[in-house]
Amino acid sequence: MDGAAQALVSNVGQLVGEEFRHLRGVGGKVACLRNELATINALLRMQSEVDEGSVDHFVREWMKQLREVAYDAEDCVHLYLFRVRRRQGDNFFVNCKRLLTTLMARHRLAGDIRDLRALASSINEHHARYGFSLEPLRRTAASGPVQQPLAQSARPLRSADNADDDPNYHHHHHHQFVGNKAQAIFLATKVKALNGESDKQFKVLSIVGFGGLGKTTLAVEICRQLETEFPRQAQVSVSQTFSSKDLHAVLKRLLQQIAQPSNEQADSLAGNIDTMPVDDLERELQKSVENKRYLILIDDVWSIAAWDAIRSKLPDSNCGCRIIVTTRMDDVAKACSAANDGYIHRMKKLDEKDSEQLFVSKAFGSGNSCPQDLEAAMRSILKKCGGLPLAIVSIASLLATYKPPEGKDMWEKVQKSIGSQMETNPTLEGMRLILTLSYNHLPHHLKACVMYLSVFPEDYMIRKDRLLKRWIAEGLVAENRGLTKMEVAEGYFSELMSRSMIDRATNQVTLREGREEGCRVHDMMLEILVSKSLEANFVSLVGGQYEGLSYDTTIRRLSIHGGVEAHKDRNMVAPRRGTGNGINGMMVQHVRSLGVFDSHAHRLLGRLGEFTLLRVLDLEDCKGLGGKHLSCICRMYLLRFLSLKGTDIKAIPPKVGDLEHLQTLDVRQTDLKDLPKTIKKLEKLEHLLFSGKG
Repeated sequence: MDGAAQALVSNVGQLVGEEFRHLRGVGGKVACLRNELATINALLRMQSEVDEGSVDHFVREWMKQLREVAYDAEDCVHLYLFRVRRRQGDNFFVNCKRLLTTLMARHRLAGDIRDLRALASSINEHHARYGFSLEPLRRTAASGPVQQPLAQSARPLRSADNADDDPNYHHHHHHQFVGNKAQAIFLATKVKALNGESDKQFKVLSIVGFGGLGKTTLAVEICRQLETEFPRQAQVSVSQTFSSKDLHAVLKRLLQQIAQPSNEQADSLAGNIDTMPVDDLERELQKSVENKRYLILIDDVWSIAAWDAIRSKLPDSNCGCRIIVTTRMDDVAKACSAANDGYIHRMKKLDEKDSEQLFVSKAFGSGNSCPQDLEAAMRSILKKCGGLPLAIVSIASLLATYKPPEGKDMWEKVQKSIGSQMETNPTLEGMRLILTLSYNHLPHHLKACVMYLSVFPEDYMIRKDRLLKRWIAEGLVAENRGLTKMEVAEGYFSELMSRSMIDRATNQVTLREGREEGCRVHDMMLEILVSKSLEANFVSLVGGQYEGLSYDTTIRRLSIHGGVEAHKDRNMVAPRRGTGNGINGMMVQHVRSLGVFDSHAHRLLGRLGEFTLLRVLDLEDCKGLGGKHLSCICRMYLLRFLSLKGTDIKAIPPKVGDLEHLQTLDVRQTDLKDLPKTIKKLEKLEHLLFSGKG
């Protein structure tokens, strides 16, 4: 979490430099506040580097309170600048008047800073009164994760286009697939069989097993082996809380991948696909695969109802079409494959030989072996991993960063810290323990970046360029001499990939943009990241599977998922904290990041003008945005990242030129014909992404 706190220190320090002319009379107080933040950041960094088991709830609460003070400190300075900026003028008389009218704002800022410093002192004195000292943090931090130099973790990752030339790309996929090759060949042969009339029927292969056994990896490999026999393929993931909106999204993704229209048809289809009702999507899908053989992977199905809804829309051309379903539920697998009982494959744990091969390939690289002095620790660890590929890969990825001979102590420490319950009972709790261990041993600069992934929905394909630009806008990417921030962010992404914290997403071919490089977070890892993010008040989640959560703390980052209903009358609900799971009941003035993953969430954006301190606004694919929303956006002075990609906007107001801190503006796949000339005023704009729907 200290990565976020470090960003606060940097941001306030930058304000002292860039905005000093607006801080006349209070600049010295802001500088003192920056020093206070630096001390808070040092404490938070110490906490992030210790073994979580050695830090009790008392310490966590202390650090949480200090982190909130750090956020409030940055907010009070930004609110002051926002108030002052509204009164700016261009001539002498206007500026004189502004000095007089901002006296109250400057006086208020000075008072706020005084109160914040007093609050920080009070928090520290309160904990000292109860006998807490920093010694446990110092002692455990000394034996905590090894912090790699930034330059080492800042190597740019190769692009997807060059994946064939990248040995690390193939290594990544090789180590994930140890032990399943024979299964994949056998099942691929079974799927493609066309030996008689019965094989021409629509058939479903269900792959069922416990989380972390490698179901998705096996299914993707089967699809890869069958690219020649099934040139029309698609892969989609299913939400745990499946609804009618999810059915529309599933059919849309299927059509985007499986349709192969002419260029003219593609342009027309791409422009209309978002607004098509489910019945029209079904008809288009039927036309696309008429009398053609196709293969579809439906990943992570949680209920029979979800399967029935999707199955009812899938075309059956009686020419050997196949579906592969992965699920944790045995009853779901039976329902999917009810018409052909032989098409259920139950995943098994890896045996001792395959477990060792997978571990060694990840920890030491393909073709290498485990050093003799680490073999005992390796075998003990593998025994505790219980043959689960996800557990093995996670621990091996962690230990790959601790090379012998210096790393031997850490290997033994990790081996002792893994509970023995996985050996006899591979439960969800045991898997969480292992995945949490991988998180705890991340270098400090990666912890905030990986926690940030919790803003995205489950099974979401996160585009790499979108993620990296959001990291940068949030201040989570450090300066590094000789490298651009984008190159440093590429290094972070690459390191998270090598540590198996994220998985390379299957590159999808879409009607509009072709292949895009991205990543996904395993749902079990996402559970851990969400838990940590909520505990630290790093992210607040609304809607979808988080329906019913309420928040009684200041909202800092807000992510709106599907299934959120707006009140019919926005004025009926007075803004207050901790009331319900919709933004109508929230204080939103301090929200610095707003992301929307519900295409109908425009109904919730009537209060957009209250998001005064937004740095990141991601409204990709949000329908129904109008001029009033854009007018509000153009007053978000602090905005650094703005995505309106896939929305219905037809024009951007000239006032967009006032967003002087904007770094990224994404207006692809909109109805825009051109951009206002005031775009030229955006001196900090580094990424301008513009394309039409056609």
